[in-house]
Amino acid sequence: MNDRLKIIEARYDEITELLSQPEICSDIKKLTSLSKEQRSLEKIVVLYREKKKLEESIPDLKEMKNSNDEEMSMMAEEELNSAHARIDEINEEIKILLLPKDPNDDKDVIVEIRGAVGGDEANIFAGDLFRMYTKYAESKGWKIEIYDSQPSEQGGYSNISFKVSGDSVYSNLKFESGGHRVQRIPVTEANGRIQTSIATVLVMPEAEEIDFKLEEKDLRIDTFCSSGPGGQGVNTTYSAVRVTYIPTGDFVACQIYRSQHENKATAMNLLRTKIYERMLEEENAKTGATRQALIGHGERSEKIRTYNYPQNRVTDHRIGFTINRLDAIIDGKLDLVIQELINEDQKRKLSAEAEA
Repeated sequence: MNDRLKIIEARYDEITELLSQPEICSDIKKLTSLSKEQRSLEKIVVLYREKKKLEESIPDLKEMKNSNDEEMSMMAEEELNSAHARIDEINEEIKILLLPKDPNDDKDVIVEIRGAVGGDEANIFAGDLFRMYTKYAESKGWKIEIYDSQPSEQGGYSNISFKVSGDSVYSNLKFESGGHRVQRIPVTEANGRIQTSIATVLVMPEAEEIDFKLEEKDLRIDTFCSSGPGGQGVNTTYSAVRVTYIPTGDFVACQIYRSQHENKATAMNLLRTKIYERMLEEENAKTGATRQALIGHGERSEKIRTYNYPQNRVTDHRIGFTINRLDAIIDGKLDLVIQELINEDQKRKLSAEAEA
């Protein structure tokens, strides 16, 4: 492990030097790429340097421990024990940081939420989930951009898709794909009975053109009048765009902008991501792999979590985790669950590496 850490530290120092060069500072693309790489290495390097400093202090502490001065000897022994304990902690932290990363972890994501089972209540809950992810994104300093939405008459959405951009978005949201089940008394229920409804969530790492390029010959592009809010100018001009991928029949529509050009660019981005996601799923099916690693498969049909309102309880079925903090979680404090998923994923990966 130490040899690998030396290489990482050398690369970190090399990047630091490169970032001070004028030609790099004037190249925004290169500057962004190097800064991102440096951030990904920084935590490992900081821990490694702390470990080296502690290890360097051990010989002196051992010498002080053998001193004839009893008080100095006791103090040195205490510091020595503390140094060894901290080194052990650092080694465990570094092991986790050195685990193979999902290549998509640093990517932005496109999320689709749909009301699935339960009619109006499912759509209302889809709206609640959208609000939950919006609040969570705000707490992380991420940006949300709505791509398309189909509001429900009773509230919420039958379908809403949006982009989340920021630092390490996919690494935090990648376990959210699947069926989210809610148990509560719906506002639409006159008799006050608890109903179970389901909304589905799909989290896709945003595909760039280098990942998958849409060929014009494979596309059919249709324009139509927007049916959403925005005033007479939007609703009477052909600003909305629907893009269909002819080989599979998949299509997406976007009507959130006044400009047809902006709607087309957004729809193309969403369609590219959806097709790329399908390609990855097919490849994973062939190899027997899952991008969701050991925590579920990320399929819409997989019921991953239950939100029980009467008991203020949230249960994630994949790891058997239950917490009575539904009110906080639905208000955006999603790390209460997500951190448990990340910890369990790391634990299982470490176990798998130890067995290998």
